[in-house]
Amino acid sequence: MSQTPTSQNISIPTDGGAFDAYLARPANGPAPGVIVIQEIFGVNPNIRSVTDWLAGEGYCALALDLFWRLEPNVSITDPGDAELQKAFGLMTAFDQDTGVQDIQTAINYLRADDMCTGKVGTLGFCLGGRMAYLGATRTDADANIGYYGVGIQDMLDEATNISAPLILHIAGQDEFVPPEAQAALHAGLDDQPHVSLFDYPAQDHGFTRPGGMHYDAEATDTAHTRSLATLAQALR
Repeated sequence: MSQTPTSQNISIPTDGGAFDAYLARPANGPAPGVIVIQEIFGVNPNIRSVTDWLAGEGYCALALDLFWRLEPNVSITDPGDAELQKAFGLMTAFDQDTGVQDIQTAINYLRADDMCTGKVGTLGFCLGGRMAYLGATRTDADANIGYYGVGIQDMLDEATNISAPLILHIAGQDEFVPPEAQAALHAGLDDQPHVSLFDYPAQDHGFTRPGGMHYDAEATDTAHTRSLATLAQALR
């Protein structure tokens, strides 16, 4: 049963400064935690709504600002050509190694929160889907979930590090994860004991983003149901 969450903007100290985050807590706690990892559009209203949704499902959910070292508090809501160019530029300049460190810092922060049970997973979209994969290979998160993550096929050599549940939602029509990349994901991950890949053959990149050009409500419901089942099994 969904709960009415409470939310706030917070700042988390780390090496070299501090990054902002959006934190939503369920009405009743303590509860397991989920780190929500942004797309290339920053911690925008869509990412905040995902965070609120998870809090409503009974999780302490925290969306961190991955781009804070480049430009703090990016929030692109209706990307035209200029906004898309900016978003892709930020992704190109983004250092994923320090990004993973920030995710681990966010995990540690949430685990120390009185409202968190100490079990924490990650869940991300697009760039965040790739970072969720790296969450599985480089952090101590208790579960990791990636939606249409990009570039994962180039990091499959890290798959042997995975020791907690990882699920990846793969959009069959994704121009950013073409068929050869999808085939590589299956070849490299199907035999990994902690990994589950779910294919959505008719869907395109961003199919779970409400208001997006590829949004599909039925596929979103299917994917989110699978994600919630994984989180419940791993974190509760």
